[in-house]
Amino acid sequence: MIKMIKSIFIALVLVSVANASSKLSQNEIKEIESLPLFQGAQVSIKEGYDKGSVYILNVTVRGQSDSIYLTKDKKYLISGDVMSTQDGQRLEIPVDMSVTKDKEAFTFGTGKDEYILFTDTECPYCKKFESYFSQIEDKVKIKIFFYPLASHSNAKDISLYIMNKKSYKDKVDALLNTTKDTPAFVNRKIDPKELKKLESHLTKQMEVANKLGVRGTPSIFDPQGNKVSWVEMLKGYGITVK
Repeated sequence: MIKMIKSIFIALVLVSVANASSKLSQNEIKEIESLPLFQGAQVSIKEGYDKGSVYILNVTVRGQSDSIYLTKDKKYLISGDVMSTQDGQRLEIPVDMSVTKDKEAFTFGTGKDEYILFTDTECPYCKKFESYFSQIEDKVKIKIFFYPLASHSNAKDISLYIMNKKSYKDKVDALLNTTKDTPAFVNRKIDPKELKKLESHLTKQMEVANKLGVRGTPSIFDPQGNKVSWVEMLKGYGITVK
């Protein structure tokens, strides 16, 4: 990996970075690739995005893939993590959300703002986020993907239990209120054939999460593949997390 000046990274962390991004054109990429450092270090750019304060570049350096950052004056290149001072999110290349198509467990909300959520039914941060769902149900349309973590022993079974519910209302109620001690969950009975289908569907959801590089929950994306902070998302609707 190219070694860059670390102090430049520290300075850049102080820069506020917006979630919005626009993809760089081939002409813009060629202009960046013509910089002396890129030519000397054998760096080729696969794709790049204008993230407001910096460019984020998906590059190949001597055969190895990496993500690096270029200041807007094109004077400094930064390796390492760059984070927004607004929400603490790591600045990343948007991911391809086409892999999520028709794989969700169900869709929450009736609003126009679309999001994709990867959640764990026993994750305390997920439950905190979900506690505000009633306040945004008419504003959002969230595709729910279950991603039970190995550290939560009941998360997989609770996910299957929720997915087995037939109506939207029952699915939402089960999502928001089911714990390992909920009587209806403890006494659940799912037809073995139906259970196999549910398990297959859950596996596909987890495969999507892995393709997108999801490592923790809740993980939220917008339709363009940008990571979204749930706290900042709620702030956008005038909701302060307590």
